[in-house]
Amino acid sequence: MISTTDGLRSRLAEARAAAPEGARVALISTIGALHDGHIDLVHRAREVAEIVVVSVFVNPLRFATHAEFAAYPRTPDDDEQLLESLGVDVIFAPNAAELLPDGTATTKVTAGDLGLRYEGRSRPFYFDGLLTVEAKLLNLVKPDVAVYGERDPQRIFLVRRMIRDLYFDVEVATVETVRGDDGLPVSTRVGMLDDRDLAAAGLLPAALDAAASNADRGVDACIAAAQSALMGEPRIRLEYLSVVDPKSFLPVDEGHQGPALALIAASVAGHRFIDSALIYIS
Repeated sequence: MISTTDGLRSRLAEARAAAPEGARVALISTIGALHDGHIDLVHRAREVAEIVVVSVFVNPLRFATHAEFAAYPRTPDDDEQLLESLGVDVIFAPNAAELLPDGTATTKVTAGDLGLRYEGRSRPFYFDGLLTVEAKLLNLVKPDVAVYGERDPQRIFLVRRMIRDLYFDVEVATVETVRGDDGLPVSTRVGMLDDRDLAAAGLLPAALDAAASNADRGVDACIAAAQSALMGEPRIRLEYLSVVDPKSFLPVDEGHQGPALALIAASVAGHRFIDSALIYIS
């Protein structure tokens, strides 16, 4: 693992020099505690580029408190072993002082009003922190393509908009959400649930399925069906359930027809889960 920006630049220069002329570079940015979903990201990166770079950085700007930042699971040895087994060319794992030398006083990228909706409503700092570090990584690595998982479509939308607005010369590639047998997106949080909480959390993808099944009845029916799927389960604390236009990421109106994204976020046993599904309203 490389822990300094100077070391990253040197290793990238070596990798580019050793690669065939015109070789492309792919970047995958993570906050560690890697799982099967990250494996798919690496495979996708290898499909679109000859040089694969993975960053492992627990970004303090994404957490509300230092306690939450400190509590986030860290598995650096396992992460390094996994990435090396996948043939990742460059692993960049800086500490906070390296990538954010001025701490929270650093220059920030803002997500604007959209960064205060959905995920940003309960965590108004989250997307500014995410985009700030993402911009730093894009500037450091200068990849041809950046690869993201589709589990968090708001992140992808905001990163695409930042790339456009700040004129980063980089493409975006996405990978479908990896799900377990229970339908839940694979994540570190799933493994922290007991059987009863896991069964409750499984109602979240079921709610999205209900929304999709009722899409031919309009937006209100989608939302009502999803809400009904969650009723009677006291272990779920719903934060938001929305249907948005993928082009603007704003709520669709009653007359909307065509593709839409159903978004859901909820807490189960103190663990927060987000999920989404592409639906077609007719």
